[in-house]
Amino acid sequence: MVTLDFLHISLADQRLYGFANGQLQLRLDVSTALKGAGEQNGSGCTPRGLHVVRAKIGDGLPSGAVLRGRRWTGEVWTPELHAQFPGRDWILTRILWLSGCEPGRNRLGAVDTFRRYIYLHGTPDSEPMGVALSHGCVRLRNSDLLELFARVPVQCSVQIAEAACPEWAGAPLF
Repeated sequence: MVTLDFLHISLADQRLYGFANGQLQLRLDVSTALKGAGEQNGSGCTPRGLHVVRAKIGDGLPSGAVLRGRRWTGEVWTPELHAQFPGRDWILTRILWLSGCEPGRNRLGAVDTFRRYIYLHGTPDSEPMGVALSHGCVRLRNSDLLELFARVPVQCSVQIAEAACPEWAGAPLF
């Protein structure tokens, strides 16, 4: 399994593209913010620009593990648990916690991605992918997140952009 060194998340495509040494290795459907792109604290938007994975949380937990405050509750998501807590923004399986790299855009002050608790995280399989529905984070299928988590090191670069990913990223995977 190849370690990824760069992730590109396209808000237009609702897709994550994973690269190693400039070569596309992985393409995954995601769900970003229902409210669109934006950096302000409390906006419910997905922040744009260059980020890094600051922390990886949840290694070794079961798929579907429920995380609150970046800690496992001891629960594993089920439709029955979902019915008990309607409207909960489920953070499941693993967390890749992002930190902005651009002061004034996504780092420091009222636009700080890390302080906004912006993650790449798992979500129930009942939630659609390829559609912007999150509260600001980047949601993935739990199975996709498990693969991504294993391939992404701390400090991996993550670009979040409104535009579709460049045409070359749509090339077949090798």
